[in-house]
Amino acid sequence: MRNLVKWGATAMVCAGVVALAGQASAAEPIKIGAFLSATGPASFLGEPEKKTLEMYVEKMNKAGGVMGRKLELVVYDDGGAGDKASTFAKRLIESDKVDVLIGGSTTGTTMAAVPLVERAGIPFISLAGGVNIVEPVKKWVFKTPHTDRMAAEKVFGDMKKKGISKIALISEDAGFGKSGHDQSMLVVKNYGIEIVADEVYSPKDPDVTAQLTKIKNTPGVQAVFNFGFGQGPAIVTKNFKQLGMTVPLYQSHGVASKDYIKLAGEAAEGVRLPAAGLVVPDQLAATDPQKPVVTAFKKEYEAAFKSDVSTFAGHAYDGLQIFLAAAARAGSVDKEKVRDEIEKTSGYVGTGGLVSMTATDHMGLSLSAFHMVEIRKGDWVLSD
Repeated sequence: MRNLVKWGATAMVCAGVVALAGQASAAEPIKIGAFLSATGPASFLGEPEKKTLEMYVEKMNKAGGVMGRKLELVVYDDGGAGDKASTFAKRLIESDKVDVLIGGSTTGTTMAAVPLVERAGIPFISLAGGVNIVEPVKKWVFKTPHTDRMAAEKVFGDMKKKGISKIALISEDAGFGKSGHDQSMLVVKNYGIEIVADEVYSPKDPDVTAQLTKIKNTPGVQAVFNFGFGQGPAIVTKNFKQLGMTVPLYQSHGVASKDYIKLAGEAAEGVRLPAAGLVVPDQLAATDPQKPVVTAFKKEYEAAFKSDVSTFAGHAYDGLQIFLAAAARAGSVDKEKVRDEIEKTSGYVGTGGLVSMTATDHMGLSLSAFHMVEIRKGDWVLSD
């Protein structure tokens, strides 16, 4: 089989597609399509996702493939733009004729592709956090990360345990941040917590001092909760510290990456957030079924790329494994059969938690899949 590489400004066929000499098969490859935000403001999500898919496709091909067939991975970089995501999803479905879509690093890019996916009838496993991806349930759409609603519930539960009853909410005014804000507003009263200040900022804002000053001057604020991803939360964290604010600062799982700690620097000390066990594998209980999975994944990823693992890399790993397991159970890549088997996923132990999907739940994670962690001395500390 010849080496196949398509390079362009926004597209590439990844290294995993290269078949080793002497391992060619008459069977057509299983084609995995992905559109990811490998560059741009969401690159801290998309880059590790891309690396993960490449690494495991290559590894599986070296081991002989799946069901006697090689895996071919076709990846396009949408740069975090919804219009590009839609274009690439269409290309993957109609021109590349892939068997599955894995991707959508952000809620915005994912939702841009959903109508195409539903019309085409192709399994789609999203790597983004918004609850609207799977609620209401869409026949062909699934996701691996925890939802923004779950993050809000985990944070509010922690606040309640600490006796916090009045908080300020600050969030990005688009995509993940807006969805997280709206979900927070929906569930906050369930925890006996009142939002006494509500501020927003643009992901491109270089400073949010004005918004934080309003929060600081609001009487009764006992904690601040920020919903966003990328550089925005790091700017919030730095400005929070510069203003001398001393109440607890909470972030969402959108910053569960060492990149956030590096960007925020010393200002990140003491910040609390919900995250998957992947960020603290050594601190999980020996009896935790996730421990061997996340420990092995972290070791393999960091050895391969000489960089810290993130939960976003884990989302891509889980998406790939869930699809391949479903295809193996179906005995083919028939789209309808694979879709049905993905929906039947039960007891899968992944980097994000224990996954059991149903016809009414296309994510399959419970709130127990989240851990509260705190940043201390530049690292994550389990703080359940």
